[in-house]
Amino acid sequence: MKPATAAKKLGVYLEATPAEFREGVVTRAELNALQADPPAWLRELRRDGPHPRPVVAAKLGVSIAGLHRGGVTEPLTTEQIDALKQERPEWLEREQAVQAEVRKEAARVKKLHAERAERAERG
Repeated sequence: MKPATAAKKLGVYLEATPAEFREGVVTRAELNALQADPPAWLRELRRDGPHPRPVVAAKLGVSIAGLHRGGVTEPLTTEQIDALKQERPEWLEREQAVQAEVRKEAARVKKLHAERAERAERG
């Protein structure tokens, strides 16, 4: 697979990976090996960053679109993410509230579908 795909599956920012990773091809076996026993560079990237947008969004509890609305367009390090959590800017609080509502609505819809399926089974 392409290095970009492998980086995405590993949850790391491609541009921060070693050159040999970015320039090569990653087999499924190599990906599995990296996941099972991550080398030092991968452990360090996962711990300190810079992190790709999906990871930043998850760590902040917002959507990727919420990051964009908040003006965060670049990868962030763990230190920068922690600083944002401490500062609690208005946009972050607003986007976390939006994300909480989205999760609550998704849970409500899932429960509704489960109830309808249960009623349909009973006939």
